[in-house]
Amino acid sequence: MMKQRLVLGIMSGTSIDGVDYALCRVGARGLDLRALWSARFPSALRAALHAAARGDLPSHQLAQAHHDLGRFYARHALPPKAVRGPRPALAGLHGQTVFHNPSRRRPATLQLGEPAYLVERLRAPVISNFRAADMAAGGQGAPLATVFHQWVFAERGRHVCVNNLGGISNVTSLDWRRGARPAVLAFDTGPANVLIDLAMRVLSSGKLNMDRNGGWAARGAPREPLLRRWLAHAYFRKKPPKSTGRELFGEPFFETAMRDMRRLSPCDKVATLTEFTARSLALNYRLHLPSLPSRLILTGGGAANPVLVRAIRRQFAGGQVEVLTSDALGWPVQAIEPAAFALLAHLRMEGKPGNLPQTTGARRSALLGQESRW
Repeated sequence: MMKQRLVLGIMSGTSIDGVDYALCRVGARGLDLRALWSARFPSALRAALHAAARGDLPSHQLAQAHHDLGRFYARHALPPKAVRGPRPALAGLHGQTVFHNPSRRRPATLQLGEPAYLVERLRAPVISNFRAADMAAGGQGAPLATVFHQWVFAERGRHVCVNNLGGISNVTSLDWRRGARPAVLAFDTGPANVLIDLAMRVLSSGKLNMDRNGGWAARGAPREPLLRRWLAHAYFRKKPPKSTGRELFGEPFFETAMRDMRRLSPCDKVATLTEFTARSLALNYRLHLPSLPSRLILTGGGAANPVLVRAIRRQFAGGQVEVLTSDALGWPVQAIEPAAFALLAHLRMEGKPGNLPQTTGARRSALLGQESRW
């Protein structure tokens, strides 16, 4: 019988803007959200993490960032007083990805954030470094939220897709129109917020980190010739299992895109990058899913951008696909990824695998994560 636990999930994504914490009750009967809160990175830590993701930090500064981030996670790890209740019995820490190379010849991944500080603060076990075991088993180390999506959103008789719009966009297809269990397919579709956020930092001279509510994109117009060129990127036609990150759709792509858009107004640039996210998502669906879903659930920070959500809806116009955010189903958009790592930590403590080999490409199911104890 699976034990019931109060588990804290901690996630900081590719956008490198801050941390989301989700306190969840997890057990054999399911998973429910008890509290959700966030903490924004201070400017110095955010700058160090961006430099690490670019490969610009020497080893001693990388080590410093690893420990600084661990202390930051720990400092904000207890819920605000207004919602404070029992302390978590366990925590799942994703960490901050600064490198992810899923190639079969030389796979590697690195998430910063020393877990020892969390162990000391919570006085509870912490599970971290989730991706390595799947990669050692021949997988891509991603996507890992798939098990959570299946637990919470699969619906018998329907084909449902859950699409997280973090820095990178990833989709989980849950096709349960036949069989005892849903057929699951999951992969990264390409960029979500990462290019938009980079553009906002550059265009605002560092004053803004995101296009809040799509305000800039709403005042601009996307450029079709650029979209057609960018959508020819080989990654979009690569068959799953596949995963990506800032290596393909971070700073290198952004610098090329900014040169391509040098004659556009700032708002047109942001509008074009926003439309690129929507169209690359839809292109992947049409190329790699067995069919379009009847329901598409958007999660992550990008699901709070109404301009991006409208752009995605336009890609599925015609009534075939119901597009909604996870908020409409009782799960705040920022809760999904930290809650997923709460579940993965729980599964690790139960001795149960956390990956789905058919989605990551691994040879076998694997116990994910490494335990640090108090």
